[in-house]
Amino acid sequence: MSFVKDGPGGALLEVLVVPRASRTEAKGEHGGRLKIALAAPPVDGAANAALVRFLSEALSVRGSEVEIVRGARGRRKTVRLAGQSALEVARAFAALDPPAP
Repeated sequence: MSFVKDGPGGALLEVLVVPRASRTEAKGEHGGRLKIALAAPPVDGAANAALVRFLSEALSVRGSEVEIVRGARGRRKTVRLAGQSALEVARAFAALDPPAP
């Protein structure tokens, strides 16, 4: 999975967010980033808060371990997952993908 790599202090996750979706979910890889649909609007930090909440729940980590380090005001973001390795994050998102029919 090219959207996650090891970095200083934890894994670095490259994401592409799509705010105002019908529901919050990971959509898979898109252009070297993990595409995440967020039900929250991009107003007053609501989408960023929803992203942090989604990632902390999906990876079973505390919200304080999820930090948007780049792109807080855009759709393309880099997120640091403190204490996580790229392999752990990749496995967690692989487990979220439904099996192919």
